[in-house]
Amino acid sequence: MKTFREKVAVITGAGSGMGRYLAILLAKDGADVCICDINEETLNETLAMLRKYNVSVSSHLLDVSDKESIEALPQKVIDEHGKVDLVFNNAGVGSGSYFKDMHKDNWDWVMGINFEGVINSTRAFIPHMIDNSEAAIVNTSSIFGMVAIPGQSVYHATKFAIRGFTESLALEMKQTNPNLQIHCVHPGHIGTNIASSARMSEEDFDKTQARMSIFNRNPPKTQQEMGELFKEGGMHPSKAAKIILNGVKKNKSKIFVGLDAKLLDLSQRLFPKHYHKTWPLFIPLLTLFRDKKPLKSIN
Repeated sequence: MKTFREKVAVITGAGSGMGRYLAILLAKDGADVCICDINEETLNETLAMLRKYNVSVSSHLLDVSDKESIEALPQKVIDEHGKVDLVFNNAGVGSGSYFKDMHKDNWDWVMGINFEGVINSTRAFIPHMIDNSEAAIVNTSSIFGMVAIPGQSVYHATKFAIRGFTESLALEMKQTNPNLQIHCVHPGHIGTNIASSARMSEEDFDKTQARMSIFNRNPPKTQQEMGELFKEGGMHPSKAAKIILNGVKKNKSKIFVGLDAKLLDLSQRLFPKHYHKTWPLFIPLLTLFRDKKPLKSIN
């Protein structure tokens, strides 16, 4: 896909983080955008940021775990914009808990948003994109779809599943509908709100804090502080969005975002049984190279 100009893009989780900046950069490149999020306040903030661009913008309050709402979305987009060219299944949440301690409601909450939301959206949109001369579905997995740590069992379950689903779908489309690009995104540490919005008990937080102490001598004392440190310490989401869009233009089926993502993936390929043992050697150094500043072009 050489250009996004005059394309119509749907972005879930567009109220903040990578979703917000995917929408902004796409609009800047001349694409019409349909932004979706469950948080009306942050969704309206993104909508206000998009008004400076001379493109058509629509906004939808959407819970991606609601199957009926997802199934109704394609027709709403077509009614407003005439077509659909790009779908970014970006919405995601977390719940830091050991599996044996996790409440079923929290498990279902993460699975419903992170995995079933992606599956239902992909199923709903494909019939409306299959005959386009250029189109793309972009599913957000994670570097945690490549490597695993304790206390993230449900997050890993969803992100490994998205990876497998998306890679298989990409192979299927190459055989049957090569004009429909399929991409799997694997971000490393991006400065988003996912840590602050994660569902966890005090006991879960204590265990997370203990794990973080391996890499940080002064781990956060509260979940709020953890969320703030996570957001401040990651790559700025505008930079992540730019990497993703460049990957789509170059038709990369697998898009790694950040040096940490690339190194963690390399560690599991070189040391499949013992990759965790390599992390203390290089993870602390990555903070020196992480690009925390926003893109100059969006200021």
